[in-house]
Amino acid sequence: MTTASPTHTDPLRGPTPPAPGPRRRSALRPLVLRLHFYAGLCVAPFLLVAAATGFLYAASFPAEKLLYAHELTVPEPGERKLPVSEQVAAAREAHPRGTVSAVRPSPEDDATTRVMLSGVEGVDPDHTLAVFVDPYTAEVRGALEQYGSTGALPLRTWVDEFHRDLHLGEPGRLYSEFAASWLWVIAGGGLVLWFSRRRARRRVRGTEGRRRTLGLHGTVGAWAAAGFVFLSATGLTWSTYAGANIEELRVRLGQTTPSVSASAAGGGEHAGHGAAAGTGGDAAHGVGLDRVLAAARAEGLGDPVEIVPPADASSAYVVKQIQRSWPEKQDAVAVDPGTGRVTDVVRFADYPVLAKLSRWGIDLHTGVLFGLPNQIALMALARLPGVPRPVGIPHVVAAGPGTGLRPPGPARGVAAGAPAAPRPAAGGGHRPRLLRAAARHPAGRVRRGRRGAGRDRPPAGAAGRRGEQDGEDVSRRVRRWARCRAHRRTRLTGA
Repeated sequence: MTTASPTHTDPLRGPTPPAPGPRRRSALRPLVLRLHFYAGLCVAPFLLVAAATGFLYAASFPAEKLLYAHELTVPEPGERKLPVSEQVAAAREAHPRGTVSAVRPSPEDDATTRVMLSGVEGVDPDHTLAVFVDPYTAEVRGALEQYGSTGALPLRTWVDEFHRDLHLGEPGRLYSEFAASWLWVIAGGGLVLWFSRRRARRRVRGTEGRRRTLGLHGTVGAWAAAGFVFLSATGLTWSTYAGANIEELRVRLGQTTPSVSASAAGGGEHAGHGAAAGTGGDAAHGVGLDRVLAAARAEGLGDPVEIVPPADASSAYVVKQIQRSWPEKQDAVAVDPGTGRVTDVVRFADYPVLAKLSRWGIDLHTGVLFGLPNQIALMALARLPGVPRPVGIPHVVAAGPGTGLRPPGPARGVAAGAPAAPRPAAGGGHRPRLLRAAARHPAGRVRRGRRGAGRDRPPAGAAGRRGEQDGEDVSRRVRRWARCRAHRRTRLTGA
């Protein structure tokens, strides 16, 4: 059986409400503060490295277009593009080594065609050699090493690997996973601390010193918290350990990304056509690239597309859309190399929900979903220190220790879990607001000291009497306020 707290009566202010019980909010804040503080100190160096390399990666997209403009564009668009098979033949004549692993026909009037070759000597086994061909004249305009499904060229490939593993291989990937795993925890704790603060203490204007640093740290962190959590969640989807767990969860939920079946239909009747035309990985398989591309166009696959030749005599061509910008185009078809007929179709609209979210999240994280605005937003989140009015991860990380290197709790002389000490009574410590008002009153200034000693002489006349009366009223209000406050402190603390 529980009993209500007794109600005390103050002769000056009337009945007072019962004492409030222990507040969970006040008990939770020290825990969140410690977690936010210590986790921030441990993860800060890794976050700074990830932010700096991420800034460079977002900036590598426009830099790549400028640096490799000769290979990526044609000098002057013509009236009609040559068949894809002729463009591939020109690329093979210039670079006979290796096998054709994929072909990306020119997606725009001023863009070149890419012919990707695998197994070329001197090229990383995980990379391909991209040969750029003018679609109007079949002129080979250059060849560059390429990596990934986004077609990253040497500059972006180097920055991408630097951001992913610091060029240290698989062990280097742990740093980015460690930073991403804790980033959402730090951001969430910061939001809890920020919104639990009194509104008046969130202001930055008109403050200085540690309070201004704390205000800037909290304000920038609160506004950028959504971006931090998003980068953390999407970055973990293709990390080493968390990414494997996420993939396993998607498999159990039936939310994996679907793919077309690359098995050629027709069995033995058409199985020998590819072998007669060429070996596995040869672009001249079966009916050829032009008929395969025409069949994919008939199924509604518009530019940009990638054509993957059959891996062996029993496999089919795979034509898939590779547009990662909004609206995404990820449809794919399989084409029988013997008949040129479509044997399987996968539409992006039919993807499971988690597969779509994963695709959009990764493309937004890498800066390709919305193009240049997407990349600018990522650079703002990862803005480097030293830039005028810095924002984003570096500023929040750099300002965090500036809010005070003293950890909360025991380091401040307060035992963990102990209740906070009561504020000093009137006349000690910080001066109450009413005392400050009394001190500023022109006719009510009363000096501290012995009773009756050192009192200011009031001016003569009626105005002087009114000023003396006003001063006595203010002093009486101050004394009554001090008594009431001392009474409440005594009742709450039980002293």
